[in-house]
Amino acid sequence: MKIADIRATTVTVPLQAPLRHANGCHWGRFVRTIVEVEADNGLIGLGEMGGGGESAEAVFRAMKDYLVGHDPARLEQMRFHIANPTASLYNNRTQILAALEFACLDLLGQSWGVPVSEILGGRLRDRVPFASYCFFRYPDPRTGEGEVRTIDQLLDYARRAKAEFGFKSHKLKAGVFHPDYELAAYRALAGEFPGDTFRFDPNAVWSTEQAIRFGRAIEDLPNDYLEDPVYGLNGMRRARQMIRVPLATNTVVVNFEQLSANVLDPAVDVILLDTTFWGGIRACVKAAGVCETFQYGVAVHSSGELGIQLATMLHLGAVIPNLSFAADAHYHHLTDDVIEGGLMPYRDGTIAVPTGPGLGVKLDREKLRRYSELYRELGPYPYDQDPHRPGWTPIIPNDRWAEP
Repeated sequence: MKIADIRATTVTVPLQAPLRHANGCHWGRFVRTIVEVEADNGLIGLGEMGGGGESAEAVFRAMKDYLVGHDPARLEQMRFHIANPTASLYNNRTQILAALEFACLDLLGQSWGVPVSEILGGRLRDRVPFASYCFFRYPDPRTGEGEVRTIDQLLDYARRAKAEFGFKSHKLKAGVFHPDYELAAYRALAGEFPGDTFRFDPNAVWSTEQAIRFGRAIEDLPNDYLEDPVYGLNGMRRARQMIRVPLATNTVVVNFEQLSANVLDPAVDVILLDTTFWGGIRACVKAAGVCETFQYGVAVHSSGELGIQLATMLHLGAVIPNLSFAADAHYHHLTDDVIEGGLMPYRDGTIAVPTGPGLGVKLDREKLRRYSELYRELGPYPYDQDPHRPGWTPIIPNDRWAEP
């Protein structure tokens, strides 16, 4: 089996409401690039990457010069083909490599008649638990509904999400309002669901001093972890020395060099493995093995997935023994998906690992066409800007908080 063609299609899929975060906003939709790798036997493997547009699609067209005729089973050779660590210093292709690896693993699983999880060593669990992902949200401009700004609105959203999806762990994405307001919101969230666990993520916009003050104020809560309260290994290390809450990151330990630095001089306790940011599922499995050796916690990170990337997250979560916490997912904020059958269902806060060959998901061609047209109609949006705060940008450490 050889690679015969590579195609990329940018789509935009609506969210229930715009999601606010410390650096800007998701403007009521996700923009993703869907990648198809076709083999000479007619099989098509699927991949997915965040962002899109002509520049992203052109990159995947350029990969045809590297990969047409390549055996999709030779994944290590592909890694050095397109993302050699020295040759790609000036054109980092990590996320491109990830999308292509997803598709090649999908091809192999289809060809061999087994799920990707079996290729990666075999599943240890059939369902992967997920945390709720609570955001401060603007109202949907189409309906005026879905706003989460006040603490009462946050609790109402969390109650409905738990009732619908069964979450037993809850995450609050923060860094939008002053830390004191968000502290009150987080404590109210924790008080709403006795017996559940909680995690908090201000997207690394606090000073170390703010992080220490906040961290000490939540030490009595059933925390999973405090995620990226500050930016940088040294800032995280200073905060870790002063508070008794595990620190987690998906920003300052996202490759093996940073992971080794953290092992030698610990700054974080929990590594959030992202199948895109780390360059593929296989890289995350390798990193999980390092974490297992040195007794670091592991969770699966979300970077705004549709169903193809969600499938990669599920196969990853199925095979790593040290999945210490529920995974993250933006998935329940979506209104639809581009895979056959629509959005994957939750049950008791978990999603089933696909059992079909390969990734176990297939494209809904009509929805791919529809959401590709919607992208051409709406275009991209700047993730690091807020449509309701024109001209605003955060600084680090931030003091330009929104008004609740």
